[in-house]
Amino acid sequence: MNGATLDPSRPPGAPRSIAPVPRAPYAWIKRGSDLVGAAALLALFGVPMALIALLVRFDSRGPALFRQRRIGRGSAEFVIYKFRTMGVGTPEVASHLMVGRHASHVTRIGGFLRRSSLDELPQLFNIVRGEMTFVGPRPALFNQDDLIAMRRTAGVDALKPGVTGWAQINGRDDVPNHRKVELDRYYLERCGPALDVAILLRTPFALLVGRGVN
Repeated sequence: MNGATLDPSRPPGAPRSIAPVPRAPYAWIKRGSDLVGAAALLALFGVPMALIALLVRFDSRGPALFRQRRIGRGSAEFVIYKFRTMGVGTPEVASHLMVGRHASHVTRIGGFLRRSSLDELPQLFNIVRGEMTFVGPRPALFNQDDLIAMRRTAGVDALKPGVTGWAQINGRDDVPNHRKVELDRYYLERCGPALDVAILLRTPFALLVGRGVN
């Protein structure tokens, strides 16, 4: 599909113009489904989200919500919202690097929120804002230059980042970057309603077994 070549003169996270995937009419259906689904889930989980926010505040010093710079469609930067699972001042590293000394920064309730992915619920606001979608590649951290560059080379940044995705249900944090890009490329080339529904149906099982969660 959009197998773009990487311009080495551009920083890995520099925004660029690239034709979005999926194309219309599925792009319109996907966006409409995102808005309806996010609104419904915000109404359904509004009270639980408020309780989680209170628990996060009581558990450790700092705000309930965590804002972090991520890379979205066209390698453009945006701010992602999550429930805070680590202490204030923790270095910003990828989930698969949250081991050893970095793992000690995870709060008591933070470990549970990360394993259950409940920390991701505030990303419903990112979906409403149009920065994310329910199904797509997980957005890279602003400083994951290698992953950003590989995705640009493979044309994966034509996709809007998602809350869950093909790589998420096929290994999550255990998957090395080159394999993530292969899985993202697989999704890019087959993006459609059937695959999106299959990913959404398999996501709860992936969360229950907890495979690949650091």
